[in-house]
Amino acid sequence: MLALRPNCECCDKDLPPDAADAMICTFECTFCRDCATTRLGGICPNCGGNLERRPVRPAGKLGKYPPQTERVFKPQGCGKAA
Repeated sequence: MLALRPNCECCDKDLPPDAADAMICTFECTFCRDCATTRLGGICPNCGGNLERRPVRPAGKLGKYPPQTERVFKPQGCGKAA
């Protein structure tokens, strides 16, 4: 099950479970759409994989399957992807 991390690793923008602009890689590194496209070129700076839109967990499932609360913030690794 997806962790649904609460923020963008680059700019620390809040990304709630229903965020339409949350992007993830296969390791669930999480970025906002702005950082994913303008700073990273659609490539995860951690693993080199592509970034895709994160699915939205239905609100009725959040009680039983809550999103992750631990924030990951690594602005030093968010330069332009190679």
